[in-house]
Amino acid sequence: MIPTNSGFSRLTSQSSGKKTTNSVGERFPINKTLMEVFKGLDGANTEMVERSKTIFFPGDPAERVYIVRRGAVRLSRVYETGDEITVALLRENSVFGVLSLLTGHRSDRFYHSIAFTRVEMITAPANSVLRAIEADASVGLLLLQGLSSRILQTESMIETLTHRDMSSRLVSFLMVLCRDFGVAGEKGITIDLKLSHQAIAEAIGSTRVTITRLLGDLKDSGLLNIDRKKITVFDPIALAKRFN
Repeated sequence: MIPTNSGFSRLTSQSSGKKTTNSVGERFPINKTLMEVFKGLDGANTEMVERSKTIFFPGDPAERVYIVRRGAVRLSRVYETGDEITVALLRENSVFGVLSLLTGHRSDRFYHSIAFTRVEMITAPANSVLRAIEADASVGLLLLQGLSSRILQTESMIETLTHRDMSSRLVSFLMVLCRDFGVAGEKGITIDLKLSHQAIAEAIGSTRVTITRLLGDLKDSGLLNIDRKKITVFDPIALAKRFN
């Protein structure tokens, strides 16, 4: 079944602008975003990672926590067979590298983290994040909200990869991209990522040749267009129904 959502455009939350603080103090106002909190942490910095470069490997020391400022990050699991399965594709404002804070282990990573596109992210020492949570309960709530979003993204990717038919798997993946990275326009929903056929193939366990052929079929059917590596889906609902 193709993942569906009530809307395909990214939504941004708005606050009332009223300054509110909790009883702990003034350092982390309740109405701050997680991005703003991260920027204010001791030892925080901005990092740029080029497309296809590794951010961390499984087994790397879990010393920092990350939040995506621009671009997309792919999280995957590597199995003993050598297969690498995508478990999440993280968008702007997504937090990752947090699991060690919950388990208390600092010596391992569970995922292979790769820049799916060119990525700008804010990173902070794990100890600084822990101190922020201890100083202000609202920071912990923001992290919990971020983790909840991660769980939903992982569920979407798992559902995508359950399709044995590669055409359905590709369409399901495109629907996820429309939901998480889609920008509504006159012609439809444009996925705001520059995607190579190879990158798509790696994300869904296919080959570049297969993805090129399947995308060509969808384009010939009038369901989408590709311009400068950006995909525009003319009617996501029609695309989903065709392969449902």
